[in-house]
Amino acid sequence: MLDAALQPIVLRIVGPPGRRLAAAGVPADAVTIAGFAVGLAVLPLLAAGAFAWALAAILANRALDGLDGAVARAAGPTERGAFLDIALDFLFYAAVPLGFALAAPPANALPAAFLLFAFVGTGSSFLAFAALAARRGLVETRLAGKGIRYLGGLTEGTETILCFVAMCLWPDAFPALAWGFGGLCLVTTATRWWTGWRALGGAVPPAALGGGRQRARRG
Repeated sequence: MLDAALQPIVLRIVGPPGRRLAAAGVPADAVTIAGFAVGLAVLPLLAAGAFAWALAAILANRALDGLDGAVARAAGPTERGAFLDIALDFLFYAAVPLGFALAAPPANALPAAFLLFAFVGTGSSFLAFAALAARRGLVETRLAGKGIRYLGGLTEGTETILCFVAMCLWPDAFPALAWGFGGLCLVTTATRWWTGWRALGGAVPPAALGGGRQRARRG
């Protein structure tokens, strides 16, 4: 819901350092992998109850996630980079609920499982629509520079990170936050199902049947 409004601000912030890294020969994929490694540290940090350090890892991951796109735009986007960026992001998002479940299993395990269940709904509807939209040649118009067609909703990337921040600041509130945000994710899943059902109706275009291919870009 907030991603489109914040994207221009993010692009202005990460653009200059991204261009400098690209000029220095730093590949965007290296930034993506570094960001994932930092973000995955959230799992042992949360399990150990080091919530402040976990918050720092989350914020560092998001900063590098924005920076890798800026490097890619400066050096030239690749389909491999777009794939890597999305695939690693989804695993990072799943690591946060798992980390809280490990931190306090009796209180957190069930709400964490519910939140992961809801994440499967938002993630699968997002990726399924993107794959089929690409076959039809539908390009992203809401978020500039993205290589796939994005479906919005109540819970996009910005809202997810804000929820993670709140969880780290108030870890005792994790169960309530997980149940509440998971419910919003299910609403997002339902709206994406409806949007996809309507947008992808009708006959499949001949170009799609012939394996039409669209060049992906890093975002």
